[in-house]
Amino acid sequence: MPSPAAEGTARLFFALWLDAAPRAALGRLAQTLHPQCGGRVVPSRNIHLTLVFLGNLAAGRIPDLCALAAGVTGPGFELVIDTVNYWRHNRIVWAAPRECPAGLRALVTALERALKAGNVGFDARPYLPHITLLRAARRAPPVQAIEPIRWRVADFVLVQSLSYDRTTVYEVMQRWPLAAAA
Repeated sequence: MPSPAAEGTARLFFALWLDAAPRAALGRLAQTLHPQCGGRVVPSRNIHLTLVFLGNLAAGRIPDLCALAAGVTGPGFELVIDTVNYWRHNRIVWAAPRECPAGLRALVTALERALKAGNVGFDARPYLPHITLLRAARRAPPVQAIEPIRWRVADFVLVQSLSYDRTTVYEVMQRWPLAAAA
């Protein structure tokens, strides 16, 4: 049974939701790093790249969020995940592109502008694309460069974080296509 943080709220974020092949590759990478780093492996079903974290919002705002997102446009792009790193302060091992593609940066900027125009609060820290692989890790990964994982990004999604008996599940609520690359 879901246990919402507060009655009538939803924990939400916009994300890139990986296709099966890059999701499986990142799941295998997490399993490979786990013995060296410790911590908890993020389940493959939850692997994603956050675009904008919204946090807990009134569930009644979800239609407004969807309308705002529907106005966000941009071209699809290729994302190459080719590095892993570690944040000591929150003990997270993560994977990322060595360089943030212009299409990704433009998509995040467009989403943030739409949210500001719609008076929707969000985590406004400087954007650093990353995919969490391990939580509560005890050590940094022994290497940083990895075999590149290539992914053709064709859409973005709104995701709700749900808790079930001490397990977190991310549920894609809606998807918006990006334009085909020229």
